[in-house]
Amino acid sequence: MGWLQPLRAAQRSPRHSLTLRPTPPFKLEGLSRSRSRSSSGWCVACRASTSSASSTSSPHSYTPSPPSLRKRPLSSSLPFPSSSSFSSFSSSPHSSISPPSASPSSSLFSSPLSPSSLSSFPRLRLARRPPVAPTPSSARFCSAMCRSRAGLEGSASAAVQGRELLPANVIPRHYHLTVEPDFEKLTYNGTVVIDLDVAENSNSISLHTLELDIHGAKLSSGGQAVSATPAITYDEAAQVTKFDLGGSHTLTKDTKVQLEIEFTGQLNDKMAGFYRSTYKRPDGTEGILASTQMEPTDARRAFPCFDEPALKAKFTVTLVADKNLTCLSNMDVASETEVQSKISGGTRKAVHFNPSPLMSTYLVAFVVGELNYIESRDFRVPVRVYAPPGQDIEHGRFSVDLAAKTLAFYEKAFGVDFPLPKMDQVAIPDFAQGAMENWGLVTYRVVDLMLDEKASGAATKQRVAEVVQHELAHQWFGNLVTMDWWEGLWLNEGFATWASWYSCNIFYPEWRVWQTYVTDDLQSALSLDSLRSSHPIEVPVKRADEINQIFDAISYSKGSCVLRMISTYLGEDKFLEGVRKYLNKYAYGNTQTSDLWDSLAEVSGKPVHEVMTAWTKKVGYPVLTVTEKEGENSIHVKQNRFLRTGDVKPEEDTTLYPVFLGLKTKDGVDETIALKEREQEFKVPSTDFFKLNANHTGIYRTLYSPSRLEKLGKAAKEGLLSTEDRTGMIADAAALSSSGYGKTSGVLNLLKGFDAETEFVVWNEIISRIGSIQAAWLFEDQAVRDGVRAFLREIVSSKAHELGWEFSDSDGHVEQQFKATLFGSAGLSGDEKIISASKDMFAKFMAGDKSAIHPNIRKSVFAIALKFGGKEEYDQIIGLYHSSTNSDERNTCLRSLGRAKDPELIKRTLALLLNGEVKDQDIYMPAAGLRTHPEGIEALFTWMTENWEELYKRHPPTLPMLSSMVSLLTSGFTKPEQLARVEKFFEGKNNNGYDQSLAQSKDAIRSKISWLERDRQDVADWVKANGYSKYLLSYKL
Repeated sequence: MGWLQPLRAAQRSPRHSLTLRPTPPFKLEGLSRSRSRSSSGWCVACRASTSSASSTSSPHSYTPSPPSLRKRPLSSSLPFPSSSSFSSFSSSPHSSISPPSASPSSSLFSSPLSPSSLSSFPRLRLARRPPVAPTPSSARFCSAMCRSRAGLEGSASAAVQGRELLPANVIPRHYHLTVEPDFEKLTYNGTVVIDLDVAENSNSISLHTLELDIHGAKLSSGGQAVSATPAITYDEAAQVTKFDLGGSHTLTKDTKVQLEIEFTGQLNDKMAGFYRSTYKRPDGTEGILASTQMEPTDARRAFPCFDEPALKAKFTVTLVADKNLTCLSNMDVASETEVQSKISGGTRKAVHFNPSPLMSTYLVAFVVGELNYIESRDFRVPVRVYAPPGQDIEHGRFSVDLAAKTLAFYEKAFGVDFPLPKMDQVAIPDFAQGAMENWGLVTYRVVDLMLDEKASGAATKQRVAEVVQHELAHQWFGNLVTMDWWEGLWLNEGFATWASWYSCNIFYPEWRVWQTYVTDDLQSALSLDSLRSSHPIEVPVKRADEINQIFDAISYSKGSCVLRMISTYLGEDKFLEGVRKYLNKYAYGNTQTSDLWDSLAEVSGKPVHEVMTAWTKKVGYPVLTVTEKEGENSIHVKQNRFLRTGDVKPEEDTTLYPVFLGLKTKDGVDETIALKEREQEFKVPSTDFFKLNANHTGIYRTLYSPSRLEKLGKAAKEGLLSTEDRTGMIADAAALSSSGYGKTSGVLNLLKGFDAETEFVVWNEIISRIGSIQAAWLFEDQAVRDGVRAFLREIVSSKAHELGWEFSDSDGHVEQQFKATLFGSAGLSGDEKIISASKDMFAKFMAGDKSAIHPNIRKSVFAIALKFGGKEEYDQIIGLYHSSTNSDERNTCLRSLGRAKDPELIKRTLALLLNGEVKDQDIYMPAAGLRTHPEGIEALFTWMTENWEELYKRHPPTLPMLSSMVSLLTSGFTKPEQLARVEKFFEGKNNNGYDQSLAQSKDAIRSKISWLERDRQDVADWVKANGYSKYLLSYKL
């Protein structure tokens, strides 16, 4: 899923049960459970072969043999397989793959890698049209030990034992789902028939439901009714419905049954389950689009199901709708018939889709509504972009073309064909996250799919490319091979994040995305993971209310950083070979992190488990303290846990990470050296020049002595440090000073020495680090704040004026972002010439000259206009928000509104959060703008305390917004008395669903309190000593 920071949440309500019978319709409401269990025909714990009952399958399905036989590792040492081919999967019960013979002389990287250069490389070809999907029989456990590992008995680990899971007595194999939406009543009718294998003798079946009305249920076997009226009980807190057959009916082990359920549900407006989205047609009327969002645990909100990721099954979907509406699902259309509507009584169309491969419930998707599309035939299956009326469908051209190329590239790179017969991407007007990777039917926020290249800046184009490539990577990582339980979420999201950067770098090398990676994903991960309230990558989650909270920078950013680190350690060629082995071996199955480590270890011969386990199992990361012995060519390196507050306790500092030092000297980079103990000595060729963490592929901070930092500064000017090295060095120095390992004045002096820097990402990091100081000092003495702002203005303005803010076709992608960043930073810090230019551009733009503001600087111009303007500019931006059809432009309007500091304008901005004027998906945007000044931060918290009940009602913790808003509304504070207000307000409240967000927010405040206590006077003295206290500004800041 395309994580849209800061959106995440979920909650669990108190548990109670009720017993019901399905005579009148009744409401099912509540929350969640889940269990790790494989749907494969081998032991789910050790994956040894087990005997099983036979299973009925379609003419085009096959039953796989155990993975050890079904797929063999690639033996080639090349970065991709050699020119020999894999044999294709057939419909035989036991398809196998022969390893390719490697040609020692061939090398893919003898020339730059490009999508076209991959065309000669083979991959595992999965059957297409009709799709081949495995139909394994019921899950088995080959021993008590393996049952224990799966959490079903005995001494299972604490992480597994605590999971709230469905009973294992039946296993879903195939869902036959029919859904008919009613756009008038905003409801839908549904019928689901679930083919089940009975794994244990029992007299009940339990599955997940949420906010559904059950109208009838019956159970049959071999066409004969087992029970037409089972008793139904519902556990609201667990979101589990139990169908009880009573003592007179027993489900017999190794038999097959069908459970049929008729139900209705609400087309809700919560962006979860099967929900409604609204849009404006070109004629101004409002249209409704019905779409789905199932991840992580909302498939149960759409239809009754076994809503756990390891319970994979096939899905055959039928959608019933008016003839003028487009119906989409994961698979292609098998047929279309006329039917009598259960809703209107009239004639409607029934669109029948082909059966899907085995997949998890959270990947099921369907869309019904008015849609236009464009198509690319550059890939071997059709690739389309759909959008509702009111969107220029040609704005999907960039994404559809990129998707076709990316799918072809991933097939070659990952060694497995995309197995579905089509790929649809749909722009959804109301969407909680950035995008969702539903297999064959990816759904997006409009702004993350539709790109008007003439009206969008370089940063927007890069964002769209990264989101599209992230979601398409999920078609392999997450869809084809799925984590067995949510604590393995990083196997989905970390891989998709890494793959999006990897592919983006191949497609657009001029974007230099691996440089941006250091300021983006790496720093995001290091920032969140430096809080005491952070969590491991593999964090145990037991309940549904915990799952949404781990869709964060740890699962996504730190997860991708771990993959980048192991790729550097193994070498990219071996890493990709191991990835192909992993995907081939576990296709259509579920995995744990250890399965990935096994695959990488087998192809590389290196102790991957030993060096990587701590990075995913343990919270945090180390700071390495480097000392030198005078007159000796050696260094002493010691590791300790790094916390942003700088107050690590001994009991929090017990993990010893295997740290790849990445030692850079004038002789090159040695990636083989690793710190495996608390402290060690290492030889270096010379102490004249060395640096740890070359290109910052390691997940740690490095603390050097002042003299070494000074030498590294000189090395940077001599060209001995890469762009990544310089960027990371600044980030480390700033983070360490804010945590008490140095003085903030030292960082300010360091940044002052980078005035000759020429690289965008380095400047971006400089501006970001000064911004962190400004955020911490936001409630401090005005003179000190003005002094820091004057320093920022001084160092960026000269560069901004040097590069200018005119854009031409000859400007490169990075140069455009460089100009835009400097322009905005200088203007918002008080550069009078840029403020004047912005006001002039803004006036012309609002007068109708849309070319007056280049898209690259639209965000900055709007922000400057609001910061240094008033009610007139505010009204103009509100008006533009309502009239614009460009989603990127509308978002820019919302983000800028919070810049206005007038009390009445602040009230108007806050009113947008609940008055319906702004879509629920976007309410964080105006709130974020208010965090740029103390008046806004105070107003946000006051507003929250006054509107908490309504906020909680509109955005309950079972949905992905409340936890994000809690952080946004509280974490801007910097003082002890402000922290006390936060703690007092939430005292006694049920914080399930946002407890982690609240804890992280309070930790962030504590870190700023500690920083200010240490360096408040230090910064004041530096401002005065460097002459920045004398600045008087013409504009009130």
